[in-house]
Amino acid sequence: MSRIVIHQGIIYLCGQVCADATQNIEHQTQTMLDKVDQLLLDAGSDRQHLLSATIYIKDMQDFQAMNTVWDSWIPEGHAPARTCVQASMARPELLVEISVVAAQK
Repeated sequence: MSRIVIHQGIIYLCGQVCADATQNIEHQTQTMLDKVDQLLLDAGSDRQHLLSATIYIKDMQDFQAMNTVWDSWIPEGHAPARTCVQASMARPELLVEISVVAAQK
């Protein structure tokens, strides 16, 4: 599995999860998005160039808390197309995972 694939100026990131799965949904979401920031930077992009995002959430009861972190992370006027689905996670302590597609700058 590749962490980053770039094809014709489009960046595909594999699913990203939090830095510490013992934390709550807000912390898991923020550290997951921090990883996305770094990977986009490594690939020559940033969150203003997101095209789409798929968010996998373990329990939709956490949707609002996750979405609050997401809303504060997305730059005004640069929200990508987004899907959020409830899903079983690879490890039971994981609450959220994201996969994104972005354009290079």
